[in-house]
Amino acid sequence: MTTIVTENCLRCRFTDCVTVCPVNCFHGDDEMLYIDPEVCIDCSACVPECPVHAIHEGEDIPDNLKDWIQINAERAPNLPVIDGKQDPLPTAEARQAELGY
Repeated sequence: MTTIVTENCLRCRFTDCVTVCPVNCFHGDDEMLYIDPEVCIDCSACVPECPVHAIHEGEDIPDNLKDWIQINAERAPNLPVIDGKQDPLPTAEARQAELGY
């Protein structure tokens, strides 16, 4: 099972995770990032890089977040690849505080 991005990324888009990805599996829209499961090699290098704990490994995805497996699979392939560090969204700092990180 793949590594996925979940709702904690919403309104953040910290891109620390993409800098360690060896296969450029991250894609993004105006609100968050997604992982393309067809490209991800499940190395999990990105998991500890996320400052808002939005990324989970397949076997460690909590039941309440399992819908994000399908969301990532559907959305990622239709969005541009994000393969380098970018500025987080203007709402990222407030969202990070809201999440308690």
